[in-house]
Amino acid sequence: MSGDPNNMTDQEILDICSRVLGDLLDDDSIVLTMATRRPEIPDWDSLAYINFIAAIEQELGVRYGIADVESFEDVGAIVRRTQVLRAGKK
Repeated sequence: MSGDPNNMTDQEILDICSRVLGDLLDDDSIVLTMATRRPEIPDWDSLAYINFIAAIEQELGVRYGIADVESFEDVGAIVRRTQVLRAGKK
């Protein structure tokens, strides 16, 4: 992990996303990539997605807008938006 807890790499965020989703779905084999889409992950339905978003918000100290949550097409979009929010940009 990087020395500054406020400065995370995309890979570090991906690792956290993989762990969180694995915990939610009780599947430690989940490894997300920037290109991963929800339909590719068994049992990642709309309820699990909302729980995932809430868990990521808490874990990383960010808050996504409704428009963000509805528009994320892949995990990469979540990571990119997280980086912007963590940097204090809008």
